[in-house]
Amino acid sequence: MTTGAQVLETLIPQGGWAIYGDTYEGIQFLECEPITKEQFEAGFAQVETAKAQAEAEAAAKKAAAEAKLEALGLTADDLKALGLGGN
Repeated sequence: MTTGAQVLETLIPQGGWAIYGDTYEGIQFLECEPITKEQFEAGFAQVETAKAQAEAEAAAKKAAAEAKLEALGLTADDLKALGLGGN
């Protein structure tokens, strides 16, 4: 679940704000240009979309790596056994 802080980090990455809770009414614009309530609320969808894209990219990279290993006749477990795998 996306938080109001994540939305503000996306929309106003330089900071200058504080938020209490996840509502527009909980935002204090301290040293930044204020955004509108509509921009804030639309930001939740933007953050969710960005998260989904990042997850899809990570899954694609993992699938590509697994395909390369398979082409070499190896598995992730083989790499771990050799001390070359992550986790």
